[in-house]
Amino acid sequence: MKKYLLAGLAACALTAILPASVAMAQDTTQEAAETESQRLNNWFAELDAEDLERFPQAKTGRGIIDEDYGRWNEVGDAFAVETHQITLDRLDYMHTQFDFDALDDTAQMSYRLFEYEVANAERQFEFRRHGLIFNQLFGPQSGAPAFLSAQHRIASVEHAEAYIQRIETVDDLFDGLIAEADYRFEHGIRGPEWMYDAVIQTVDGLASGAPFTDGPDHPIWADFQRKVGALEIDDATREDLLERGRTALLENWGPAYQRVGDMLRRHREGAIEAEGVYAYPDGEAFYNSLLASHTTLELTAEEVHQTGLEQIERIHGEMRDIMAEVGFEGSVQDFFEYTRNDPQFYYPNTDEGREAYLAEATRLIADMRARLPDWFNTLPQAEIEVRRVEPFREQFAGKAFYTNAAPDGSRPGIYYANLYDMSDMAIYQMAALAYHEGIPGHHMQRSIQQELQGLPTFRQFSSYTAYNEGWGLYAEYLPLEMGLYDDPYANFGRLSMESLRAARLVVDTGLHHYGWTREQAIDYMAENTPYPVGNIVNEVERYVVFPGQATGYQIGRLFILDLRARAEAALGEQFDIRDFHDAVLRNGSLPLPVLAEVIDTYIADTLATGGHGASGEQAFD
Repeated sequence: MKKYLLAGLAACALTAILPASVAMAQDTTQEAAETESQRLNNWFAELDAEDLERFPQAKTGRGIIDEDYGRWNEVGDAFAVETHQITLDRLDYMHTQFDFDALDDTAQMSYRLFEYEVANAERQFEFRRHGLIFNQLFGPQSGAPAFLSAQHRIASVEHAEAYIQRIETVDDLFDGLIAEADYRFEHGIRGPEWMYDAVIQTVDGLASGAPFTDGPDHPIWADFQRKVGALEIDDATREDLLERGRTALLENWGPAYQRVGDMLRRHREGAIEAEGVYAYPDGEAFYNSLLASHTTLELTAEEVHQTGLEQIERIHGEMRDIMAEVGFEGSVQDFFEYTRNDPQFYYPNTDEGREAYLAEATRLIADMRARLPDWFNTLPQAEIEVRRVEPFREQFAGKAFYTNAAPDGSRPGIYYANLYDMSDMAIYQMAALAYHEGIPGHHMQRSIQQELQGLPTFRQFSSYTAYNEGWGLYAEYLPLEMGLYDDPYANFGRLSMESLRAARLVVDTGLHHYGWTREQAIDYMAENTPYPVGNIVNEVERYVVFPGQATGYQIGRLFILDLRARAEAALGEQFDIRDFHDAVLRNGSLPLPVLAEVIDTYIADTLATGGHGASGEQAFD
């Protein structure tokens, strides 16, 4: 991309001194390039509209409400095969119908990214049936109610009827997923016993409570009543909607969850002892494809593992400096025990303690938002809320996660904090966690990406693990330079979170490449990170069912920091952190090698213009 930008700068300079006829010819060439670029962007827009018709839940996620508002996505291998063939046909069409050399820089970037995404899809396609559909981390048993409660808005009777329709058809959705899970089970894609036990516990919980049994309202029944109760409608209409919702839960939802539970109990009888995908058919090739997908780099499992070991050693050294600063005597492991167990580092495990945590996390994000203009040129417009993970999924959910805002502003971004057990949510980690999930982390990066103008929609919503999570970790580090970790324990919290991401490189490859047991992985993390045992168990169990994903975090962080060091060394006094952040953020989520090209272009442009160049404002849009 650097050569394209430099060629463009040279062309602009020549136009000023060439005869008018030559300049006119160049204007005609530029017009042709714009026409070809617009054609490509229009085609990408058509593809996006087609995909939204095929994936109605994506419409809901975008805040689009139409005749498909009550539908779930189609599931099953036949649909996956059809989708993949459509993707390949699109790539062929793009290659034959658009002239790459006639595109402007932004469109050329989009063209290349589309090629990259199709190539990655092609690499993953042969392993499309290797995943565990129902797992404790993100299975549909918790995904369906989370989707309804967080994303299905009810602002009219029609919206409520669409909600009822989704309750009524969850049995069709689950029956298709059960059939696919059975196929995979019969072909060697099986989980360990503890995984089935965890999912069965969640499924049983989501088939109990009013109106199914005595006790508190089922979470979907409570959500539906709350949303319908807020409508300005007559009592008869409200009562009719509530009765239909209750009936759908009893006749469709409950039986569907019962069938899922029955399937899981059958599968538990055939559970495997291995924790890693090395035990799957073609397990080694499967894991290598996942490493490449999540890191966007061609790294071996051995290289990833060794990087993790080296990073743990470095982080422990920085932790020892903090131990000396606070006057702690003992080993790193002794300090870990101290910070795990001393009550001063935790809010009470009460409703009041949870409310205090949410309030402080909200305050931290608001404080950071006010400081952004000194460090960033481009700021997010979307709002963000901090919420507790819903009780129906908090026991087995991760420590924290983020859900995108709706592009139209109808739904804020949501930072979910898992407050199931407050002894797992250390106060000294609060700041780094809020910066990672909120601002300047995921909320800022993803909101800016969605708000970019002039990009095809697939680039506004694309997601590469190493980029997104690498930025999240960079967002934890940046406040150190901003002077916000003034308490040594807060800085220790930052390092403790980094130690987790470094340990992930070791443990993920340990489980899936070296054949570690769950207990080996837990012991390694307990020895090398200060995380409470409850967190560690959830983390390790996450890596078992989501292989490769956890390696993208620290790999992405190291890559972004290396790019920044490259820019600082090349630009010297011309380096402006705000322009660097623009170069990283204002092109959307990117594979790391492509991000490196963007930064090289930003460096060249800044040198050519004497600072604050065009690529610092927005490189390719």
